[in-house]
Amino acid sequence: MPGQTMKRLACFLVLFLLFLQVFAEASLDSGTAHADGEMLKKSHKPKIRPKIRPKINCGYACARRCSKASRKNVCMRACGTCCSRCQCVPPGTYGNTHLCPCYAGLRTRGHRPKCP
Repeated sequence: MPGQTMKRLACFLVLFLLFLQVFAEASLDSGTAHADGEMLKKSHKPKIRPKIRPKINCGYACARRCSKASRKNVCMRACGTCCSRCQCVPPGTYGNTHLCPCYAGLRTRGHRPKCP
């Protein structure tokens, strides 16, 4: 009888320790429950967010830039391409390209400035 009691006690102790280990791992791995039933994972590493430029209204900015152009359709097409790539259009109808270096740096195949 004393041998069986010791075996039962040892078995119970091993099961209890396994249960504690499983519970501890589950509490570390799982996040908090979301209202939709989804689980949100907790990240121990800080997330690095890339710098994102705010989106601008390219149509309005290019219409302002090309308002005095002699060939408005050509100007709008080129400006729209440059604006979508750079998310920047220099102020005014001509010049001021130092305020938007990406816009000023785009070139055509003939190495002329692409953006009006």
